[in-house]
Amino acid sequence: MKLVTVSGPPSSGKTSVILKAIECLKQESYKIGVIKFDCLTTFDNILYEKVDVPVKVGLSGNLCPDHFFVSNIGDCVRWGLMENFDLLISESAGLCNRCSPHIKDILAVCVIDCLAGVNTPKKIGPMLKLADIIVITKGDIVSQAEREVFFFKAKQANPKAMIMSVNGITGQGAFDLSRRLKDTVEIANLELKRLRFTMPAALCSYCLGETQIGEDYQMGNLKKMDFEVFS
Repeated sequence: MKLVTVSGPPSSGKTSVILKAIECLKQESYKIGVIKFDCLTTFDNILYEKVDVPVKVGLSGNLCPDHFFVSNIGDCVRWGLMENFDLLISESAGLCNRCSPHIKDILAVCVIDCLAGVNTPKKIGPMLKLADIIVITKGDIVSQAEREVFFFKAKQANPKAMIMSVNGITGQGAFDLSRRLKDTVEIANLELKRLRFTMPAALCSYCLGETQIGEDYQMGNLKKMDFEVFS
């Protein structure tokens, strides 16, 4: 089985891009499964089920979605192997832009949309900066000049990545993406694999359920801003 991690900010078009790529792969009788990671709720599983794509949903709730991802991706791979998938796609939303849901030697895709603003590629952490492929969506909605600036900023943020444009509605560009997904390596398990980057730091008193504001209630892994006026 082959594994691909797909991540990106919410509403960037990840599910639409994945569905269009799956449409291309299904023409070659590929058996594909999807793992959808999110925080509170998702309805994307309905879209996968409509096109007969097996899907499992993982909701992290009050946990960091990145820590939830890495705690469960091994079981997800075992599920995919049991189902005899040719390809398993992990889809996760980078809610904090610091998310790191990519694994060494496993094809990593980051989806980002042009409507987010031209400086957005530089504001996103390892899920974009360490991706193998950056997929840019909604390019048909902005001007050519804005598109070119956005592509340039993405290339600045990750010079090594392949940058592709995919239209999640028409499917333009999805065939080229499907070729890249098809060419990724096969895996048997993840036990000897490592993440490409560390997860967001944890944990502090607020991670453990504290709600009271004030320094007396702040413990653990904390980071304070430097305000000279208070010193």
